[in-house]
Amino acid sequence: MYFLSSQITNFSDVANWSFLIQIFYVVFALAIANILRRKVPFLRKSLIPTAIIAGLIILALKSLLKFVLRIDIESDFLVDENVMELITYHMLGLGFVAVALKKNPEKDKKQTMTIIDSGAITVGTYLVQAIVGLAITTLVYFFYQYATKNLNWNENPIKWFSGLLLPLGFGQGTGQAGTWGSTYQNLYGFTGGTSFGLTIATAGFIVASIGGVVYLTYLRKKNLISKHVVEHIENNTLEVYETKNEIPSTESVDKLTVQFILVFVIYALAFMLMFGVEKLLVPHLGNFGTKTLSPLLWGFNFLIGTVMAALSKLVLNFLKKKKIMKREYASNYLLDRIGGLFFDIMIVAGTAAINLDDLTNTWGILIIVCAVGAIATFIYVKATTKEVYKDYPHEGFLAMFGMLTGTASNGMILLREIDPKYQTPMANNLVFQSLPAIVLGFPFLLMLGFAAESITNTVITFVILVLYLIALTIFIFRKKIFKKKNKKK
Repeated sequence: MYFLSSQITNFSDVANWSFLIQIFYVVFALAIANILRRKVPFLRKSLIPTAIIAGLIILALKSLLKFVLRIDIESDFLVDENVMELITYHMLGLGFVAVALKKNPEKDKKQTMTIIDSGAITVGTYLVQAIVGLAITTLVYFFYQYATKNLNWNENPIKWFSGLLLPLGFGQGTGQAGTWGSTYQNLYGFTGGTSFGLTIATAGFIVASIGGVVYLTYLRKKNLISKHVVEHIENNTLEVYETKNEIPSTESVDKLTVQFILVFVIYALAFMLMFGVEKLLVPHLGNFGTKTLSPLLWGFNFLIGTVMAALSKLVLNFLKKKKIMKREYASNYLLDRIGGLFFDIMIVAGTAAINLDDLTNTWGILIIVCAVGAIATFIYVKATTKEVYKDYPHEGFLAMFGMLTGTASNGMILLREIDPKYQTPMANNLVFQSLPAIVLGFPFLLMLGFAAESITNTVITFVILVLYLIALTIFIFRKKIFKKKNKKK
């Protein structure tokens, strides 16, 4: 590994501490951000996640050192954007494995359909964001092509397919935006693609927080919800610390250690699968293998990890059924905490990995993409949640809007503002919609590499996305549509 010498003879060598130094930045920034969020009224009221504040602190320090003070210090002590990007990538995969390992409670038929509808809203919003993003960046691309040729402008700073990073940044967060931004940068020539994707993700967190606060203020002015303070709400977790038949907390191996073993073993299995396919299959598929299958494979580390976790749960359930294994090793409570840790680190590192130099020529385009994307997301989520969550439309909107511009954590934060004791089913809808969303969203994910191959492919992708959006929207509004048809008959 690059941060370790081949034979360590001097532990005082800063190079042998370089990876930990990057972790120190993340941890210290989180500690400072947590203090600021607790003590500064504006930050507390804004609902901006602590992890985002921490990432922005590191980003501000980088800018201060580089652009203002112009201090040239030993490189081992600087924020390493490559390491931060690597941390973001792996925290995404590990976080998804931790969440996927949790035991799911049994659900009735009605709740199952609502969860499927929630997954459809999630994917429908991805499609709206992708269509908006592609439309904007394709138009801007052709405008720059014309201006470069006829008006002697500088080289085109944007790629036509870069709008696909909008749903990855808004809808899926820092990990996916950074991974695919890097893929577009390294394989498809989009200079600054990584920073472009990570900046969209950071903007999404801000949209989730500010947009959520604005909507909450509107509801309060209309007397639709009562005021309360989130910090004083107790007992707002969805699960208890320990359920029946779980391994005890005091064993020869700590219970938390067991959870980490499960998560890392499954992630190792995901790596072995990806590595095996890369070595055995990709070389025989030519350009499709190297430019489409390979980036899809490594870009979907989180998805492959999720599948491996699901298969592992089946194996564990089989062993329990056959009485080979008598204890429950996975702990929902601890897996939640581990997942939260990984996602917090991911968000901080992802924001810290942004290289502001890469965005010099694309700031204007970024602002347009994020602004129009936020408006389109608001409109679509508002309409669909009003249809699906008829008994709790405001809770449904806040949770889904928070998740589809930030992460599930943002959705939970906003939901807790209006439903502090989780009396509506929305918290469970938010948690369990991920499985149908993965299934319904897989066709969209397959288009990410295909669209970048050529403008023709992008046009084909755009048409497919529009048709798929129409189909999903009809599915979401099926009761209203077919009810009207039956009335006419």
